Amino acid sequence: MKTTILHRSILFAAAAFALTACNSEGDKFDYDKNLAFMSGTDVDPIRKFVVEDTPTSENVSVSLVAPLDRDLTVKVAIDPSKVDEYNRQHQTSYFPIPDGAAELVNDQAVIPAGKSFSDALQVRMVSTEDFEEGRTYLIPVTIVDADGVEILAAQRTAYLQVARILQFTALDIANPTMYSNFIFDDSKMVDMSGGFTYELKVWGLNYNQNGNGNPTRLCSFTAKDESNSSMLRFSENGKPARSLQWVCPGGNIVSNTLFDTNRWYLLSFTFDGSNLTMYIDGNKDTEGSYSGTDPIHFQRIELGMSWGGGYPASQRFNGRIAEMRVWNRALSPGEIKLGTCGVDAGSEGLVAYWKFNEGSGSIFHDATGHGYDMDWANTSRDKSENGVMVATPEAAGAINWVNDDNNKCAE
Repeated sequence: MKTTILHRSILFAAAAFALTACNSEGDKFDYDKNLAFMSGTDVDPIRKFVVEDTPTSENVSVSLVAPLDRDLTVKVAIDPSKVDEYNRQHQTSYFPIPDGAAELVNDQAVIPAGKSFSDALQVRMVSTEDFEEGRTYLIPVTIVDADGVEILAAQRTAYLQVARILQFTALDIANPTMYSNFIFDDSKMVDMSGGFTYELKVWGLNYNQNGNGNPTRLCSFTAKDESNSSMLRFSENGKPARSLQWVCPGGNIVSNTLFDTNRWYLLSFTFDGSNLTMYIDGNKDTEGSYSGTDPIHFQRIELGMSWGGGYPASQRFNGRIAEMRVWNRALSPGEIKLGTCGVDAGSEGLVAYWKFNEGSGSIFHDATGHGYDMDWANTSRDKSENGVMVATPEAAGAINWVNDDNNKCAE
């Protein structure tokens, strides 16, 4: 069993908060009043609870703004209803853990006389068997009673985010023979003019592997006729090496991030109807604006550089992809941060979701069940650069699945 013990004193921060607080009537705060709160919640109410196997435990504690001259017994509880409350306040989409998955070993802690923090309260993860793929779970540990001492409402609850180490399969796209386009039926066209989010995870062995000034083409999310596309490529000539260029509706945006090799990144691109924003690993990287009036449609996925001539090989991307998603709304920053390892296939606004975890075959399945499966044997590309799309059944034979120690994700 793994047990992590955390004792952090944050009394100055909590005191500063308390001294500036006012009640709902506008009265000044009583400076002589002591307060109880969950330790560490001034820095961040959420902290990771790493779970590699079960059972395993994590400790929390309760603190006071100032020591008392008596022992103080504090009662706590796991309250799943706090997850919905947190989601409403922070525009996130965490899930409460399934019933029976976690428990408090002891629900009462004592803060000894003259001390400012309690002994450890142990939270035990009993099982993850009922966890659903793509969901990020929180365990809210909240103060129920503080033996006559007032509880600081804003820091009443500590949230433990269950962080599992996940192994996954990915798609290696280093073979340019695989580069092609899958065009969905007209019935599957989605109007994205009001907003969208495109996402995928990427791992690069070399972001400018050609060394000849050519970019390396990753993929495109686009309309059937490639109008108002969102195309992604690294190391475009004239741009910083290892930077990501998003050729997007209304122009192009270049990342501030310079990408390192041999690590996974989550790329997210949002449009809220006027603003275009690039996120790297859930953090806002850069943004631009869109003033166009033409509709933005999604109906086509391109992997790699699929034009004719020598383009596929000269702009080859030497790396892997996983977790490609299409949303018909702009995700909030909080929602994006939760998608590092995966998302719930039933999430609001999730149009299509390809995990690329099949491990065999040529069909990339849509996890949402909305009918956006892609059979890479039924792809096509403009081989002669004359605007004529030609079938590329050979692309299916160039698919390469990988599952090794590089393909791990910590939620």
